[in-house]
Order: sequence, then C-alpha cells, then structure tokens
Amino acid sequence: MPPRFTKFHGYGNDYIVFEADQLAEVNDLGDFARRICNRHYGAGADGIAIATASAKETADFQVRIFNPDGSEAGMSGNGTRCAASYLFYHQLWSNDILRLETRNGIKRYHLLERDGERSFLFRSELGQPRLDGASIPMITNEALDSVIDYPLEVGNETLPVTALQMGNPNCCVFVDDFDSIDWRRLGPLIEHHPRFPERTNVIFVRIRDRGNLEERLWERGVGETESSGTCSCAAVVASVIRGLTDRRVTVHAPGGLLPIEWREDGEVVLTGRAEVIYTGEWLRE
Repeated sequence: MPPRFTKFHGYGNDYIVFEADQLAEVNDLGDFARRICNRHYGAGADGIAIATASAKETADFQVRIFNPDGSEAGMSGNGTRCAASYLFYHQLWSNDILRLETRNGIKRYHLLERDGERSFLFRSELGQPRLDGASIPMITNEALDSVIDYPLEVGNETLPVTALQMGNPNCCVFVDDFDSIDWRRLGPLIEHHPRFPERTNVIFVRIRDRGNLEERLWERGVGETESSGTCSCAAVVASVIRGLTDRRVTVHAPGGLLPIEWREDGEVVLTGRAEVIYTGEWLRE
C-alpha cells in the first residue's frame, strides 16, 4: 500500500503528516522529505512530520520533523502543531492535553477549540530559550552569556544581530521597515554564515509597539516561509531581552497573527491554529 498522509497548514506554513508505520519501508527519510516537499514534482510543503507512539512514560507521542532540504529539525512550532492536529483529526488521541516528544524535549499542547472537523486551536508550551552563544550554537570572538546586537559581518556590511536557541538556532535582525533591507538576499547568507556551525533560522523583526511586532522569515533548510512557530517565539524573546516589548506580544507574520507569551517561569507559550488541507497517498517510489 502506498504511504497515506494528511497535509495541514499553520498560518500558511504547511506540513505533510505521516504515521511512522506508513514510512516503515523508506530507507532514507531525508531524501523522501526532499522529494515529497518539492512543490513542482511532489506534494509540496515546508516540511514533513512523522508521528508515532512514544516509548517514554512522560510523553504520549513522538514527532520527527524533516525539512525540504532533507535535514532533520530539532523542533518546529507549526510542524508539531500540525502533527497534534493530525492525531485529533484521525481520532488517535482525544484528551485535551497532549505531550509530544521532540528532538528538543517534550512539549505540551492544550486543545482549546475545534472548528468543525478540520481546524484545531492549541495553546502550545514550546520550552525555554537558551541565550548563551555555546547553546545556540554561535561562534563568537569570546564566550557570551547572551548574544545581543552582535556585529555580524555579512558580505560588505555589518549587521547587529540578536541570537538564541529556541528549539533551533535563531538569529534576529531588527529593522525599521522591510523595504529598506534586502532580507531575501541576506536570509540565506546569514543562514549559512560560518559563525553558525549548524546554520540558523533568520528572522527580520519590526517593532510596532510594546505588544506587537512584525516579521519576515527565512527558515533554516526551508527558505522564505509565511509563518514559523519557533521563529516567532525567538522574535518575541529577542525583543524582550532588548527591552523593546512586553512579555506578551502579538506577532504579525505574513500568514497571520500569533499570540505569544514568554512567561515569568521561562516557558514560551504560543496559541495557534492548524487546519487540514487534504488527505492523500504518495504513489511515487
């Protein structure tokens, strides 16, 4: 039988979700992700999510995320939310609280609302950021407990960047507006910058006020995206540590609005929706 899947999106960030047993005969999951995520010759997506029951008592399911370039992500806020929605949509889970094991630890998802059978709203606890350079990881001239306004040489210019680990490496560039910076050119240059040995997500951030920010996104292993849970969380944390916003912020991504809170206990919480696009079978070998 060909592998069956369901495609979801979270604010335009789309993921193809499989149960692990559907891919039991796939030898190279990275290569499979490259082929099925291709928007011309595959189903097209910003990544795939693979769900299976967790062997840990502290988690209910395990989710692995693969990017369109074949790399495996440590975490994806939208990808795991799409996987959580898959489990409810296919009636594999019914409790309002779901614990998902990821490469970056166990995350909690609280189902707040179902809009019919195809739309799911979750409050997601996505973990605590790590701010020191070694944890990102980012190579700096000296060890840094936090990377704030670090002068990063990119081509012939120097950009002040704020970087942190939020499930994945994240690098934030604060701008006055998006027309004054060629962010689509800079995104891949920063993603592959030698100071980021594991590459990095790149988030271009414009502050509206203390409760609102806008962003443009260049995701590691993906490219330009409409939305990203982990990138949006990183943008909020970076804005807070720079003193630009409060701890509760609405993030205005191209794909929609994401309310995010960096709680006093250190946990970053995102409230967001995932919606079914279609279900299908992968017929190519």
